[in-house]
Amino acid sequence: GVSRTRLSNHLACLRDCGLVVAVPEGRRTRYELADPRLGHALDDLRTAVVAVAQDVTCPEAEEKGCC
Repeated sequence: GVSRTRLSNHLACLRDCGLVVAVPEGRRTRYELADPRLGHALDDLRTAVVAVAQDVTCPEAEEKGCC
């Protein structure tokens, strides 16, 4: 349910922050976490955020196109 443009912007942001790396695969690009430990950290953070506030949004991030 996410547009290609929005997904591309998210991935570019994550790449610029050093959180993911782009791996070319022919005409496509696969993205991976820059450090496998990030997967565990992100899952822990996601779980904590969901537990605290399930329906709270971040309007500032939405304005910047990050959410």
